[in-house]
Amino acid sequence: MADRSDGEQALRVTLGVSAGISVYKACDLVRRLMERGAEVRVVLTAHAARMVAPVTFQALSGNPVITSLFEGSGDPSIAHVELAKWEDVLAVAPATANVLGKFARGIADDFLSTHYLASTAPVVLAPAMNGNMWRHPAVRENLDILSTRGHRIVPPAKGLLACGDVDEGRLPEPALLAEEIVRLAPERDLAGVPILVTAGPTREALDPVRYLTNRSSGRMGFALAAEAARRGAEVTLVAGAVDLATPPGVRRIDASTGAEMREAVLVAFRSARVLIMTAAVADYAPAEALPRKRKKGDGPWTLELKKTPDILREASEGRSADQLVIGFAAETEEVEAGARRKLEEKNLDAVCANDVSGSDSGFDVDRNALLLVRKHGSAVPIGPDSKAACSRAILDALAEMIHGR
Repeated sequence: MADRSDGEQALRVTLGVSAGISVYKACDLVRRLMERGAEVRVVLTAHAARMVAPVTFQALSGNPVITSLFEGSGDPSIAHVELAKWEDVLAVAPATANVLGKFARGIADDFLSTHYLASTAPVVLAPAMNGNMWRHPAVRENLDILSTRGHRIVPPAKGLLACGDVDEGRLPEPALLAEEIVRLAPERDLAGVPILVTAGPTREALDPVRYLTNRSSGRMGFALAAEAARRGAEVTLVAGAVDLATPPGVRRIDASTGAEMREAVLVAFRSARVLIMTAAVADYAPAEALPRKRKKGDGPWTLELKKTPDILREASEGRSADQLVIGFAAETEEVEAGARRKLEEKNLDAVCANDVSGSDSGFDVDRNALLLVRKHGSAVPIGPDSKAACSRAILDALAEMIHGR
């Protein structure tokens, strides 16, 4: 494996190349990436391989080029998985409308699209196509899907296209693309740090078939767990009542009620350096859950509710001097004031607060807009952006707190 001049391991980039007329620029992109200390492995779609010979990319990169599902090191049936374990970044340039559609819809009918589904690395997509294709609603919809997954979309430039039009659709210059790819390389600034993340809502039973809960989807907590794992942290995720896939490299504990989450958090936090409490734990629970289903014909139903234990306060009060606690605050008004009040009352190191009264961020969507409030300094806005991008910004701040920068 190649090494950088300063002795650090080379940035490992998988470059997917699809059949756009600007495919020739991908040759220069390989060279630009290698100038920046990257090791590059190229995957060509079948049509791209008819436009530029694979041997060209092999000579430029110094690595074999993959053009089909039956190529690659080791067992051909899992070569796409082996490459996913190797790479730090997956980039596709040019990315045709066809490739964008496959990625967005989970179609896996060649090596590149199958590899995409196996990869957990950050993704950079550089679309290039005719201007009308670029603006087509189907392409825009696919781009929106890919953007909400946290992928970096490098928009095409305006200029003379192969069709003779002067329009949007040109692949950006290789030097610019190389900078974007290198910039997205995952940090390892949390390597070995034990981090505990909570996510999702809790459910408090009214009777065997009914419960009290809230609108939390768990997506923010899962995005934080995934990003922390990518940055080398040892992540434990305590998940509430959600139906989300466990991020790669993350240890998961399911806890559907507040009592279950309290027990899981207090035990797991003993061996963690950081607690990030994104879970929306119910503030109130029924004073008593009925042992049988209450029938509709039983008349009016008056509920008596009791306060639930404050897991965040309890964890913060019982922590050691070197442990950090970050809370989340869902507010519907006076967002910063509510965050600072929570920060002081629960003796937290930071609070991420957001206004959940709107429909464009927060609950039930893949975007968020937050205020990061710490004990010292002004509030820092994060977003509006995808929850994956917000997670990167939050963990940037956490790394600063841990390393004292």
